[in-house]
Amino acid sequence: MSDIATALNGASFDGLVQVEELRAQGMITLRGDFSDSGLVKTITDLAEVALPGQRGAVMDGTRGLLWMSPDELLLLCTYAEAPFLLGKLEAALAGYHALAVNVSDARACFTLQGAATREVLAKLAPVDMSPESFGAGQVRRTRLAQVAAAFWLTGEEGAQIVCFRSVGEYMFNLLKTAAAPGSDVGFL
Repeated sequence: MSDIATALNGASFDGLVQVEELRAQGMITLRGDFSDSGLVKTITDLAEVALPGQRGAVMDGTRGLLWMSPDELLLLCTYAEAPFLLGKLEAALAGYHALAVNVSDARACFTLQGAATREVLAKLAPVDMSPESFGAGQVRRTRLAQVAAAFWLTGEEGAQIVCFRSVGEYMFNLLKTAAAPGSDVGFL
């Protein structure tokens, strides 16, 4: 997959945390009435992960489902399988009032890795990043500075961020600034 062009071609930065653009992440937006148990079963069977609760993230290997709003989920998968999974979803969702769209090429994804991950995010997002309020298995759809984004913790020292590809370079620069050496504020 090294030939897949991303917003920043895999740019990275080492500071308080390692900031790295993910290469070629598969993403499918799903819209529908998730109170419909048939729709939920269809999606979770094909996604091979459980339905997340409100503001939840359920990850299992390369697959994940993220709660984005009461009627929207984001399905994560490998970039290569996104078109095939989309085809299966479209066929399985026939008859449901639902929508599935491959948004892989319309998004930029970044990872943060390091002990100051919560601090870097806290500088940019109006979210309580304390471990008591935000932990693994939760997702926030908010703004990082002025950029619409979603993020979730991948562990105690890691996070993943998704934003529109058109603001990918701006997001990377925001993350670099927030992770600049010597910029720690002692959040935790």
